[in-house]
Amino acid sequence: MNLKVQAARNILSNWSGLLVNMVVGFFLAPFILHRLGDVAFGLYVLVFSLTGYYGLFDFGIRSSVLRYVAKFAAGGEKERLAQLISTSLFSYCAIAVLALLATGVISFFVDYIFKIPPGFLSTARIVFLIVGTGIALGFPLSVFAGILQGLQNFHWINVSQIVSSLLRALLIVVALEHRGGLISVALIVVSLNLLCSVSYGFIAFRLLPLPVSLRLVDRSTFRMIISYGAVTFVIGVAEGLRFQSDAAVIGIFLSSAAITYFSVGSKLVDYITQVVQSMAQIFVPMSSHFDAVGEPERLGKILILGNRACALLAFPMCAGLILLGKPIIEAWVGAQYLSSYSILLLLIVPKTLYLAQATSTKILFGMGRHRPLAVVLLLEGSANLILSIALIRPYGINGVAVGTAIPLACTSLIFLPLHLCRLLNLPLTSFLKQAYLTPLALCTPMVAVLIFLRYVFVPHSLVQLLIQVALAGLVYGIGLLWFFVTKEPAGVAWRMRFQDYLHHVITR
Repeated sequence: MNLKVQAARNILSNWSGLLVNMVVGFFLAPFILHRLGDVAFGLYVLVFSLTGYYGLFDFGIRSSVLRYVAKFAAGGEKERLAQLISTSLFSYCAIAVLALLATGVISFFVDYIFKIPPGFLSTARIVFLIVGTGIALGFPLSVFAGILQGLQNFHWINVSQIVSSLLRALLIVVALEHRGGLISVALIVVSLNLLCSVSYGFIAFRLLPLPVSLRLVDRSTFRMIISYGAVTFVIGVAEGLRFQSDAAVIGIFLSSAAITYFSVGSKLVDYITQVVQSMAQIFVPMSSHFDAVGEPERLGKILILGNRACALLAFPMCAGLILLGKPIIEAWVGAQYLSSYSILLLLIVPKTLYLAQATSTKILFGMGRHRPLAVVLLLEGSANLILSIALIRPYGINGVAVGTAIPLACTSLIFLPLHLCRLLNLPLTSFLKQAYLTPLALCTPMVAVLIFLRYVFVPHSLVQLLIQVALAGLVYGIGLLWFFVTKEPAGVAWRMRFQDYLHHVITR
């Protein structure tokens, strides 16, 4: 299949899955929050944040599977593919045992670590056992998602996730309407995640019918996986410090209820992250492909065009959340959580600067040149944790947000653009101009419309909010269409064909 067609299909399928997931999450989150209450919902966020550190047990194996499946498939190396899959599965089974042991130990001491109300202690232990066990069992199953991503078959993953998201929402609503609680929600989420991973296995073996056995577990393949994955492991540690430590710090120094208020603001920023990353992830196997076949000039084009696409997504959403953040929070979870807007403001700009360069990090992974990134992200994560702890007592949850924002802005503004331009031999000024000038220009009319609409009426309901979003989105969409049909080669070609067709119809 043509790479452009495959890329377009993967992006569209990613966005389709993401759209369903975001719509479900947008309406389901306030339902769960109001049914469970601030404390229980905070525990829910805390447990999933804490078990997110289980990703450290991965040791970078998942990223190795993705990279080497793409590389070996491009070279037609079926024997090495079989060794890769068998070795990865065996390694993950051993990791799953370690994760199960860790779950049992941590669940016993959970009340010594976090400030949990006595009435919720037994629930917290049970939920941690459920979620931790689910994640442990998911380690071996995650190989199959890596295979599908390495083969650039993201659409199968998204179909499974769409079905899972809709079914999960239905079951959670039914459970909470029938007086179910936090334990019921955890069981539903974990069970469907595991079922989704099992479906990836069936699809992966249909697409890549290779043998799996202990005989194919290979020591040299394991060393290759760990050699590449060790750097990814460090990045995993850094990611935990950067984006998962906030809930833990708040849970230790404040309360689980305070996590809820932080989560409301940070969750809206996470939605932008999901949109951009769902597109950017296709560039990992694509970069591996071009690196494997020796086409470095294509990597430079991917850097510019990929980051421009990321900015075209991130910039308007950032502007929209800054200008409409309060009405969105009010319509989403209620006016009592408007104080979370400060968290949104503190996180949105540095996170957008980072997301506008999401393709940069994917190229580094695809080329296997992500070691400097690991060092920088680890330093950023450490600075995040230190600043968050230092600032939480005088400034509360806002201090935690500041502790995240400052190091993230430094990585985004200094390291990423300089390092990628040096690596791919691109002039920095030319890269910035080609990647970001157009997204900034196209955002300007949309921002003007939103500012004007604020003086016309302030939205206080979901319908009023949607009207303003639709008008601003229409203005941005017109600008985007104009850019596509006047500047992009594919758009110009389509416009010329359309003009020829109209001329033929008129003169016929």
